[in-house]
Amino acid sequence: MRASETRPTLGRPPSIDRMAGWMALAPLIARAGRPLVVEALRAWAEARRGSADVGDEAACARWCEARLAGLVEPSQRRVFNLTGTVLHTNLGRALLAEEAIEAAVAAMRSPTTLEYDLADGGRGERDDHIAPWLQRLTGAEAATAVNNNAAAVLLVLAALAGGREVIVSRGELIEIGGAFRIPDIMAQAGCRLVEVGTTNRTHLRDYAEAIGPETAAIMKVHPSNYAVTGFTKTVPAADLVPLARDRGLPVIEDLGSGTLVDLESWGLPHEPTAREAIAAGIDVVTFSGDKLLGGPQAGLIVGRRDLVERVSRHPTKRALRLDKVRLAALEATLRLYGDPSRLAERLPTVRALARPADEIRAAAERLLPAVGAALAGRAEATIEPVRGQIGSGALPVDLLPSFAIALRGRSLDRLAAAFRRLPVPVIGRIGDDALLFDLRTLDDEATFVRQLEGLDAGDR
Repeated sequence: MRASETRPTLGRPPSIDRMAGWMALAPLIARAGRPLVVEALRAWAEARRGSADVGDEAACARWCEARLAGLVEPSQRRVFNLTGTVLHTNLGRALLAEEAIEAAVAAMRSPTTLEYDLADGGRGERDDHIAPWLQRLTGAEAATAVNNNAAAVLLVLAALAGGREVIVSRGELIEIGGAFRIPDIMAQAGCRLVEVGTTNRTHLRDYAEAIGPETAAIMKVHPSNYAVTGFTKTVPAADLVPLARDRGLPVIEDLGSGTLVDLESWGLPHEPTAREAIAAGIDVVTFSGDKLLGGPQAGLIVGRRDLVERVSRHPTKRALRLDKVRLAALEATLRLYGDPSRLAERLPTVRALARPADEIRAAAERLLPAVGAALAGRAEATIEPVRGQIGSGALPVDLLPSFAIALRGRSLDRLAAAFRRLPVPVIGRIGDDALLFDLRTLDDEATFVRQLEGLDAGDR
């Protein structure tokens, strides 16, 4: 065969089949599959029609790799969360414990007893995997779980108060991220909201005067990501219990983030626990699994047996239930709470929250030389004290003492973008005329330092 027959005529591309057989494209075909690569090759041939490099194998492979990158690479990428917000909603909130990760992987790999009773060979109940631990850890008579706390609130209201009235203080008609509003949730649950008190002050008599023949429940809502200060008055949930008992009504409390242990053990401000709510006589308590609890996304419901059973029987429960993977991870996380003294070493959320400030400063001192060298004079790097947040609505006005590497230069936005372009993007925050990297949640210093060599911070 003459040499001229092996090369495409100038401006005329080789056949798609021939290009698909190029060795340079073999790795991409192995990853993305032949159909996607053929689609990219057709686009390449059209874009290079009449061009001398239409048959350039290496150039074609690079072009196809770039074109298909958004399809063959995971859209969720690992990042370093150095924002100072431990439970950052946009960055995935809680990191799971190794025990939870292993349990989730095991559940993904094989069939499980999700709804199967090995003892009698009959149908089982998926809540049985987590209910005993929730009952043990909160003191509740019964428990169930759904896919997040918004779903838990929706389900409880629909099951216990659908078509009737629910009394809530005006100061607790919250809106949190994603436009989650208590009034909207009540409407979707088929309840009629009865507002009592004022924005800053609500008294016990306000609740008492609002109770009528259509009242189905009294509800308390955690303020989540805001706080009202000054001339204020709220009624603790425990104070509502006698009134509700006298009128034959349940008290529902949405703890929002919620927690199973007293955070004061690690020098943090007190956050109401589910056990405290149950001990105070609250009939139904809802809280999150993926925030302070440190587990997978879930909405947890604990309380009186008869009420939780009504919730579990509601038709909406099936639409909101957890799958076997999250149930496995949740059960493993709850099991860690059986030994609270070891939580700080086994549960990433608690470990990050409890990390001493002097340990964080020591990490900053170790990392500062590498950061300074990578910047090569394009910005000044210093160590500065900062205050971070727990995040996800937990203790919004209480800040965590920490230390950050602060970068100051001509274009902080460009500098921040450069760090986001690293193989493991580094996400910080801009404040006080500096790009701040709060090191409280940095748990892989080696990878952080190693990738700094590729930092492209733009013009000097």
